[in-house]
Amino acid sequence: MRSTEFKRRRRQLMQMMSPGSVAILPAAPEVVRNRDVHYPYRPDSDFYYITGFHEPEAIAVLIPGRKQAEYVLFCRERDEKRERWDGPRVGQEGAVRDYGADDSFPIADTEEILPGLLEQCSRVFYAMGSNPDLDKRLADWVNQIRRKARSGVHGPLEFVALDHYLHEMRLYKSTSEVALMRHAAKITAAAHTRLMQTCRPGTHEYELEAEFTHECASRGARFQAYPAIVGGGGNACVLHYVENRDELKDGDLVLVDAGCEYGYYAADITRTFPVNGRFTPPQRALYEVVLAAQEAAIAKVQPGSRWCDPHDAAVRAITKGLVELGLLKGTLSKLIKDQAYTRFYMHRTGHWLGMDVHDVGDYKVDGEWRELEPGMTLTVEPGIYIPAGLRGVPKKFWNTGIRIEDDVLVTKNGHEVLTRDAPKSPDEIEALMQRQ
Repeated sequence: MRSTEFKRRRRQLMQMMSPGSVAILPAAPEVVRNRDVHYPYRPDSDFYYITGFHEPEAIAVLIPGRKQAEYVLFCRERDEKRERWDGPRVGQEGAVRDYGADDSFPIADTEEILPGLLEQCSRVFYAMGSNPDLDKRLADWVNQIRRKARSGVHGPLEFVALDHYLHEMRLYKSTSEVALMRHAAKITAAAHTRLMQTCRPGTHEYELEAEFTHECASRGARFQAYPAIVGGGGNACVLHYVENRDELKDGDLVLVDAGCEYGYYAADITRTFPVNGRFTPPQRALYEVVLAAQEAAIAKVQPGSRWCDPHDAAVRAITKGLVELGLLKGTLSKLIKDQAYTRFYMHRTGHWLGMDVHDVGDYKVDGEWRELEPGMTLTVEPGIYIPAGLRGVPKKFWNTGIRIEDDVLVTKNGHEVLTRDAPKSPDEIEALMQRQ
């Protein structure tokens, strides 16, 4: 992503801040996995969204209207010895030259310099609770400044939740963001297609997971947006199943919920397909109910719809389908009112999607479901889950979990299904799997 995009975001944020304000954004800390080994580092999404900076041990400070420097970046100094172990660092010169900072200081100088910047401001924009260590240090700095009141120094009088402003910005995807999400979607769709081509009875869930990761990495997406769910048979009825250890059996369905991350943007696709390449009649009947529900929900993704509209459409279609299959009894309106469908479909139909797979942004505004607008991106993922032994359900439906999920962009005139390349009609899936 171009540096001009990050500069535009910083300017937009500073325009929302009142005069005399300062915004402080810390980078995510490194996290130890075990002893001397760290988890692979990923920048905090809010921090990266504003800075484009990818190193740990950094703090971004925005001070709109400050003559010397509106954007100050504290980061690690260049260190030849450490760089031989851990790789090159950007350093102060690189922060200015390559990342658009007006000025940059060593992260070790934070205690000396940042309190002085705070003295000049009356309002602090900060996401309290995101970094407990910095929370404490910031509170100490403010208290130190307030003790100088007799000498004419007042310092910050008010704290404002920075994440609220940033998350509103992140909710609306720019052209460059959409391009990254399209690419992540294309890679992820190709990986799901690959699984349909390689799956057969006797394969283990973890083998499909490995195949998925390999396909994404071979196309330039080394990291996944979240741990893959690969659940065969009854495992697919566990919504957040991640053990991925069992053998896939002839006659079962397998549910795969997986997506890559590309350029720090997530894709999120779920496909459900028969392990042996052929749906049984009961499996196909349930699958077509879920597919009809997803199509009805996607049709509601358009400007002016409310956030709840796709979910309501999916609920209606699933309830209707369950009645037709004899799994629910009663009038459609009463079954929906009583939420009888939650015995088989117990989650919402989607979530925001972006830098985080469950991306930021309010779902309600002033107590009302939010209106969809161009640039918003969401998932649409209805499902039906019938574990073995579910009372009153014929045995032919047991151990069946089906979810179909796509990523959908709200456009000016409707919507775009970013993940449309991943096969999902039962005929298309069967034809693809028979060619393996």
